[in-house]
Amino acid sequence: MNVKEEVYTMKRVSPVLAASTVELRNKALLEAASLLKEHKEEIFAENKKDMEAAEENHISDAVKKRLKFDEGKLTASIKGMEQLVELDDPLNKVTLHRQLDEGLLLKRVTCPIGVIGVIFEARPDALIQISSLCLKSGNCAVLKGGKETANTNRILFRLIREGVVKAGLPESCLMQVDTHNEIDELLECDDCVDLLIPRGSNQFVQYIMNHTKIPVMGHADGICHIYVDKEADYDKAVRIIVDAKTQYTAACNAVETLLVHQDIAEAFLPKLSDALKDAKVTVKGTEEVTRLIGGETIAVEDFKEYLELAVSIRLVKDVDEAVSHINTYGSHHTDAIITENRETAEHFMQMVDSAGVYQNCSTRFADGFRYGFGAEVGISTGKIHARGPVGLDGLVTYKYKLYGGGEIVRDYASGEKEFHFRDL
Repeated sequence: MNVKEEVYTMKRVSPVLAASTVELRNKALLEAASLLKEHKEEIFAENKKDMEAAEENHISDAVKKRLKFDEGKLTASIKGMEQLVELDDPLNKVTLHRQLDEGLLLKRVTCPIGVIGVIFEARPDALIQISSLCLKSGNCAVLKGGKETANTNRILFRLIREGVVKAGLPESCLMQVDTHNEIDELLECDDCVDLLIPRGSNQFVQYIMNHTKIPVMGHADGICHIYVDKEADYDKAVRIIVDAKTQYTAACNAVETLLVHQDIAEAFLPKLSDALKDAKVTVKGTEEVTRLIGGETIAVEDFKEYLELAVSIRLVKDVDEAVSHINTYGSHHTDAIITENRETAEHFMQMVDSAGVYQNCSTRFADGFRYGFGAEVGISTGKIHARGPVGLDGLVTYKYKLYGGGEIVRDYASGEKEFHFRDL
């Protein structure tokens, strides 16, 4: 079968997965986790092939960090699956229960989106997270990983689907596509794919959005900011910034731009500069910044998402200028303020138009696992349906169920009957 035929098959079985019990979906997750543990050496051997190919093809360090799949990442992935099992079933939750009239009852009930296509970057752990979240939320998933992780993704997918079948769920609820031309086929499946979630570069996400009629959810850039206020604790600020920049530089929630209140620049920037040098972080900044601590002088318009050990720095006159910069140049992902003034922090968090706004902590906390979601299919910077790390709640929608006893609209339109609304 080609991609379209397989997705049609998936669409037909999606109601079966949606109607499955949470016990069965949890069993599938545990079976898959067990197989991943059991075959870990095979997984690492396949990942080694991908890493060797990355070296031969001179893949960037940022991509290689995402590509590497070791014991630590496997353990974290399995822990995420086990955390998902412990979470409540996101399906069949009644969010509205209303009597329209005596004997006419309305319920709003959560249900899966249906068939979700996820096209993601060179991160093997992303395949585990995405497939696990889709299974728990009762969604069928079409998975397309980066070509750099082809060997690792292939064995991970095989083991996860083996666990799904072993648990008793339909085999066709999960599907993997391998080649680039299959992406174009997938983009044409607007009659059977309900949602696309692309994860990758701005250029790639824009390509997906411009070449399909399927609704798209996600984000194109991860230009995250930290604003150091004049009432910041310097030691706290340095510690947070170093973590946000260096803990995992290739992640979309790593900080890329620092905004520093001009009143503390002379005292704070040298302290920050020493810490950044120790962490081997390259500084790029406006002229007033590089005059104080050195580094490469660049214009504000050239600040960007680096995904490597580099950071941009600008001085601002107050919190409002910081907010204006973030709302103008940011990607509405995750932005933080370092300050001991609660009112300033609340003002910043209210005015910054981003999916995540933090006070006195690292932007690296923007993650479904760290939010207690078990995992995430990605981070959405949009405002429709889901925002921020997209976990189980972001993968369900709802339907209205109306229970009657022979009622017809004509009786109400003519005035013979009246509605008597009452929430139950």
